[in-house]
Amino acid sequence: MSALETLAAIEGNVGTIGYGLAAIGPGIGIGIIFGNGVQAIARQPEAAGLIRQNMLLGFAVVEALALIGFVVPFIL
Repeated sequence: MSALETLAAIEGNVGTIGYGLAAIGPGIGIGIIFGNGVQAIARQPEAAGLIRQNMLLGFAVVEALALIGFVVPFIL
């Protein structure tokens, strides 16, 4: 096996490992968003609607970043 074939074999695996590591960030972000949101609702139940709306907006943004990270290795 030549050095070029080895490099090509490693390149496919690096993209998979890279996405696996990149998925840790959105996972932590979603946990923080919902954890703090539940705590905020427990402290101020009268603001539950506004807090829930902001939680879902934050979730959508973080999840979009995760999906972008999933698509980019296929494009490159």
